[in-house]
Formats: sequence, structure tokens, C-alpha cells
Amino acid sequence: MRAHRGRQVAGLATATVLVATAFVSGAGVASGGVDGNVIELYADGLTVTPEGVATVAPGTTQRYLPGTRVPDEPAAPAARRAALDERAAAQRAWLDGGTVPGVGTPFEDMARGALADLHALVGDDGAVPAALHERWGYAWPRDNAFVAAALARTGHVDDAVRVLGFLARVQADDGSFEARYTLDAAGPPDGRAPQTDGTGWVLWALGEVLEAAPEGPATVPDGGAQAASPTRTDVALGLRGLLERATHHALALTDGGRRLPPASPDYWEVRESVTTLGTAAPLLAGLEAAADAWTLLAEPDRARAASDAASGLRERVEESFGARGYPRHVTGGARDAATAFVLPPFVDEPLVGAETAWRASVAPMRRPAGGLAPGGSWRPDGISWTPQTTLYALTAASLGDRATAEHWLGWVDAHRTSSGAIPEKVLADGSPSAVAPLAWSSANVLLALDALDDLP
Repeated sequence: MRAHRGRQVAGLATATVLVATAFVSGAGVASGGVDGNVIELYADGLTVTPEGVATVAPGTTQRYLPGTRVPDEPAAPAARRAALDERAAAQRAWLDGGTVPGVGTPFEDMARGALADLHALVGDDGAVPAALHERWGYAWPRDNAFVAAALARTGHVDDAVRVLGFLARVQADDGSFEARYTLDAAGPPDGRAPQTDGTGWVLWALGEVLEAAPEGPATVPDGGAQAASPTRTDVALGLRGLLERATHHALALTDGGRRLPPASPDYWEVRESVTTLGTAAPLLAGLEAAADAWTLLAEPDRARAASDAASGLRERVEESFGARGYPRHVTGGARDAATAFVLPPFVDEPLVGAETAWRASVAPMRRPAGGLAPGGSWRPDGISWTPQTTLYALTAASLGDRATAEHWLGWVDAHRTSSGAIPEKVLADGSPSAVAPLAWSSANVLLALDALDDLP
């Protein structure tokens, strides 16, 4: 296990109920793609104020109080400035209670901004909207899982546990997850099909949080003003129900590792008729993490069942997807970003041939502005997606390939909005578009920088 770095303190409370209503409407900033494709930039970033969290209007460059996402309003009345200073002090205290990856590198500012954005997005009950926009204002299990991992790896274990706690509350009795949930945990907002990869991602995130939590009793920081992190065992016991249900479902989907899971939508969020690597690989990662969690809880039979299933599923994935060069579909075809999922930090060891396939996937996924599309067969609209581009930075860093990781991180850094947020998309002309900040991309940046910090 990797060493725990940093410790958690109580954070600034954020009211996620404002997500659906805080969007600042307007014409947006129209940017060009290819073939006449135009996608607006719906928000340039976010702000944290005494009233809550709101978006920055597109076309606006927001200035913040140093080290925060609290707006700098020098002309405001004294009482207002004092309230903003109080908010800023609280956010700085939260940041100081953990670690900022990439300190001293060209990516430090991006890391601080990404952490402050995640701090603002995580609700009091642990729900994390994908972004502050009416169409993104839902909690996707996948995105929330990556946010939990990033928070834990940067020393904010309490917040990470809160995010997993929300996922435990919305999880079905059989261990499955819907594609997304309303932020009040009432259920899915529509009739889209459940996504099987959610079970794997949540188990993987639980493993990341357990690795980051301190092994023994945590000491309260000097002065006792900040709370200590829960221990690794505390976290495992507190989330035992989540672990048990998700493990049961992963075992059922794969028949204990004797078969691939059935077809399901994955991060592409489209209906599928055959199994995708984007479904099978997260379940493999989840089963490996589940085996470690059950070992921690001193339940050898459950640990063995998860471990045996992971070994069996690894063989099935290598025999089916691997024999075809790890394409998106088990039947073959183009590769997609899921080639990253069969490499660290998601699985304990790379699958046979996976790194070669992952490197080969870049060329057909590269887009005119220099980032990556979700897959080689994605529509040729010229748009780069930061979730996949930052995912490749994370994978490269986890493989020890600093140069490649820093290349992708540098590209993301150069394509942030004028307010410093990481957008979901970048158009062919290099313009940020859609929503900013995007939680999944922000989490990936932090995880990648954390992995780079661990390299010699």
C-alpha cells in the first residue's frame, strides 16, 4: 500500500441544493468546432460566497481572494468584505489541513484551484454534482468515486468518506447503481439504464480511501482546533454495508470471475448490445480493491472470494479483449480511453499487452486542439474531452512515465478558463466549452499530480 500523506480537517460547508438554481444564465461564449459545430461555454468557473456556491458568467474573468474560490470584491461594503474574508479563511484552513500535490511545479496553481473547486462542489451530505449546471447537476457514481479518491489522496479523508457515504445511501439493495442521482438522494432523475461500471468504480474508490486513511489512531493537529482523520479500520467498518453490497453485485455480474459481465452502458453513456472494456475493467479494479478491504476487516473467506473472482475476471479480459488489442467492444473495433482502466492505478498490475494498447490508443483519439476524445470511434467533431485527457495523465503518472503525464497536464493547464477552472471540453480552435469546473477532470488532475509526487 502507498503511504498515507496528509490529514483531514473539517471543511467549509457547501449547500449543493443551490446547484440547480445557481447557474448564471446568458448567451454564453460561442466557440467553433469543426463542420459548423458550436458549443457554448456555460460557465467560466465558480465562486464561494456567504450565500453559497454559484457559477461565474461565461466571458467573465473572476478574481479570487488568494488561494481560494472566494471572489475578491474590493469595492464591497466593509461587512461584506469581512464575510468574504471569513469564507476565504475557512477554505484556506481546509486546504492547509491536507496536502496540495504538485507544489513547486508549474502545476501548483492548477492543483490548488482544482482542490478548491472540489471543496466547493462537495455537499454537506457528500453528494457531488458533475458540474454547476442544470444538465450536469446530478451525482454520477463514477465521478463521485474519482472525487472521493482525490480527496483522500490529498489528505481529506473525512470528506472522501462523506462522498462514499452518499453513494452508500443511494445504492440499491442488490449493490447496483443507477447512471446518476439527484443531489437530494431521492433517486435517478430519469429513466436511463443503470450503469454496471458504477459498482466497480465505487469499490475501487473505497480501496483508494482505505489506503489513504491512517493505519492507527490519528493525532489531533497542534492546538486541537482541527479534527483528526478516521483510521483505516474505522472507514472500513463504517462503509461495510457499501462494501458488502457492491462485492455481492460484482460477484454476481461476473459469476465469481468465470465470465465477463453482461452488456451495460459505461462512461460513454449509450446503450450497448455487447460488453465493453469500460464495464469489465472497472469491475476487475473493484474486485481487487474489495479483496484488500475484506482482508483489512479480517474476513478471509470474503477476501478469498473477491480475490479469486478478480483473478478469473483478469483472465477473461485478457483472453477476450486482450487477444484483440483491448478494443472498446469485446467483439473488436477501435480502442477507447478504457484501455487506461486495465493499467495502474486501477488494477494492481497491468494486464498482458495493456500498456502497448493504451499507448497505441492515443493517435486515433487525438483531436485538433491536442487533447483526446473518449475513443477512436467517437464522432469526428474536433472536440477534446478533459476527463479522458486527464485520465491519460493519471495513467502515465501511475506507470512512472513523468514526461507523458506532464505533457497531458500541461495541455489541460493551458486550456483552463480565464477564471482558472478546468472545462469539460476544448473545441478545435482551443476554446474551453461546456461546463467549468468539471469534478471528474479536477479529480484526475489531483490524482495524477499526487502520483507524480511519489515518483523519484
